[in-house]
Amino acid sequence: MDIRSKASRIGESLKTYKFWKEFIVITFAMTISAASIYYFLLPGKIVLGSISGLCIVIGDLLAKVGIVMKVSTIVLIINILLLILAYLILGSEFGIKTAYASLILGPLMNLCEIVCPYENLIEAGNTSIMGDIWLDMLGFILIVSIAQSILFNINASTGGLDIIAKILNKYFHTEIGASVTVAGLITCCTAFFIHLPRLVIIGLIGTWLNGVVIDYFMTTLTKKKRVCIIARNYEQIRDYIIKNIKRGCSLYELTGGYSGEKKVEIQALLTIDEFAKLMEYVRDNHKDAFITAGNVSEVYGIWSEKRKIGKH
Repeated sequence: MDIRSKASRIGESLKTYKFWKEFIVITFAMTISAASIYYFLLPGKIVLGSISGLCIVIGDLLAKVGIVMKVSTIVLIINILLLILAYLILGSEFGIKTAYASLILGPLMNLCEIVCPYENLIEAGNTSIMGDIWLDMLGFILIVSIAQSILFNINASTGGLDIIAKILNKYFHTEIGASVTVAGLITCCTAFFIHLPRLVIIGLIGTWLNGVVIDYFMTTLTKKKRVCIIARNYEQIRDYIIKNIKRGCSLYELTGGYSGEKKVEIQALLTIDEFAKLMEYVRDNHKDAFITAGNVSEVYGIWSEKRKIGKH
């Protein structure tokens, strides 16, 4: 595809509802991410496995040689380099979304500093917002993990080391949380240049927790329901799934182990809302139905939350 075709394709995407919805989602996710970095990481100079943590280390090292540079500025410079890598390896969609997310991180951190400097929130004698470095770390992890999960779910990222994590996820097929942890642990070790080993160990623990929490939120965001139903009037349930929920389903013939009776089992993969809708219908109209359901965290193939029967 030539440059003109790519530009035309990008121009068309700018006119879609999906683009503007994701634009708002990215802005929200980066706003809470910037706030978590500014209010939880910077005051205590906690270095977790993130681009912001790496930039705190770089900023301190530069200060020691007489070069004063804001952390937000260093974040911007390093992100630009990583964004080029993201565009080339992970594709234009991921690259463009992540570029926007990365470029607004620094300005959003500066906005936090203008609106409410963290110095105003720290009580006398404390060196952190919460008054305890562990509470600061947990507050940061909870908020930033939510932001990261939201962005990964729409094929974007906060930039920085999330780009490296996404590359590891793509080529080594590791869980995204594990990829974030691996990339983060390497970065976290750079804190030995400016911190005591105790603080570095805190950062390493925080980096691991960050990966665990991301995997939890990603599973929650992408969770589907695999439902299996055995009922006498299975045709009615099948019609309801196809005509009302607009989903496909599979039919399997089976024999009851106790009765020896021939039966048909319906299997369908649904979103959480669709599953609730189906269960309400079955409870009201097929009280004799036998139902089992389980969670599915990953789906491959043509199934999509938005790709339904009759919709393209």
